[in-house]
Amino acid sequence: MCRRNAEDISCSLRHSPIMIIRVTAAVIGGLVGWAYLAMKPPPPKICGSQGGPPVTSPRVQLSDGRHLAYKEKGVPMEEAKYKIIIIHGFDSSKDLDLPVSQELIEELRIYFLLFDRAGYGESDPNPKRSVKSEAFDIQELADKLNIGSKFYLIGVSMGAYPIWSCLKYIPHRLSGASLVVPMVNYWWPCLPPSVSKQGFKRLLAQDQWSFRVAHYTPWLFYWWMTQKWFPSLSIMTGNMAIFCKQDLEMIKMLSDGPSVGQEKVRQQGVHESLYRDILAGYGEWEFDPLDIANPFPENEGSVHIWQGHEDKIIPFQINRHIAKELPWICYHEVPDAGHLLIYDGNLCTTIFRELVLG
Repeated sequence: MCRRNAEDISCSLRHSPIMIIRVTAAVIGGLVGWAYLAMKPPPPKICGSQGGPPVTSPRVQLSDGRHLAYKEKGVPMEEAKYKIIIIHGFDSSKDLDLPVSQELIEELRIYFLLFDRAGYGESDPNPKRSVKSEAFDIQELADKLNIGSKFYLIGVSMGAYPIWSCLKYIPHRLSGASLVVPMVNYWWPCLPPSVSKQGFKRLLAQDQWSFRVAHYTPWLFYWWMTQKWFPSLSIMTGNMAIFCKQDLEMIKMLSDGPSVGQEKVRQQGVHESLYRDILAGYGEWEFDPLDIANPFPENEGSVHIWQGHEDKIIPFQINRHIAKELPWICYHEVPDAGHLLIYDGNLCTTIFRELVLG
């Protein structure tokens, strides 16, 4: 009996390394599989596809086959004196409703073109989305709709990085541009470390980490935004600490009105709309803002930056520095204003007047 037990133990010991290897391989394989699924975004629900959201807006088809949905407002295009393309920001769409009075529209004869950026609303996602691709989306949209050889741009918050791209790649198409509370990339080479650090440290810790992940390990970003162990981007977790007093008052006022089209913003997938937006804006750029030459050397147009001094989302120090280094930019730092300054009717009117008449 003892002899048989000893043989069983000896056999078990001989086979135990093989069992350990098999168990270890199974565990590693399981972890790799889990990690792959955790990092892999779900496929988009493309508008007009089987099982996808319906197409309810006019759209143009781009040369790569994608569609951009758009909306026209103001006076008819053929009657317009000024044609302005408005570029929405993060978690927004072509249904962005700015407080532009009908009186101003009629007085200045303004035609507005708004569109859903790639992956937002009813515009097809762009798996190759980048800062550069945004500029050529705008140019092709303008050409498809025949709005003319030149146009004005207004970009709000995240919608301002496409304007930097337009200033770099298609300056000959612009009559003027306004970057309103424009996002900043804390890894732009043109930023002195002291300026970048000063602005970055004003952000909430969870936002600092989210932007680091987007910049340094973009392949991990989907996992980071969906994991439950650490807080991710504050604006998506409902953390109101990112807003200053003026912004909170504006949010309260805006909440009394209808939120048109908000249910469509992320309908094709949060990764295709919001996450790709962050990855493009906070990733590696193909150029530095200081590489951009003055698009209006004969003062035939103007470029403006509008920045709220109390803005807790976009630090004023960085946009102030950029404007100082690019003296052809008209910099407007608004005291007692936050990130939502464009929703102030008087300020919004001033922004439009300065763009086309300044």
